[in-house]
Amino acid sequence: MASTQFNSLITDLTGQIAGRPLDGALQDWLNQTHGSDTPWYRAMRESCTTGVAEGWLCNREADGIRYGRVIKPSPESQAFSVDVVDMHDCAGPHHVHPTGEIDLVLPLTPDATFDGTAAGWKVYGPGSAHSPTVRHGRALVLYLLPEGRIEFTRG
Repeated sequence: MASTQFNSLITDLTGQIAGRPLDGALQDWLNQTHGSDTPWYRAMRESCTTGVAEGWLCNREADGIRYGRVIKPSPESQAFSVDVVDMHDCAGPHHVHPTGEIDLVLPLTPDATFDGTAAGWKVYGPGSAHSPTVRHGRALVLYLLPEGRIEFTRG
């Protein structure tokens, strides 16, 4: 049930953002329309926490970070891949976003942040790079990659 709801929420979202530039305007729009005080966000948070508990989300682990690709780029996802990571006070591997990255931060502990962002959205434009970092607790981070593109580097 949670996986069906998850897929429906993603399909709805990717249909709304397809073709939009990955920039500050998109980040603002996402926080206004799908932010932490919206029914969409609450439903996605519930789907993700249930998915982790049921084992169909974050079913791999490396260096203390649980992760997993849930959706591969396809016409149904508007060519976005969807991954979810479960991080607790750590930094992940440095990488570049050739086509950008859209992150949904779902804190599991009240003060947890992802790259300085609390509950809500963070958008990285094409060519950006970072070492994804969760501080002040534990968070799930859902990320969408246009065309599924990511390049891991030595940072």
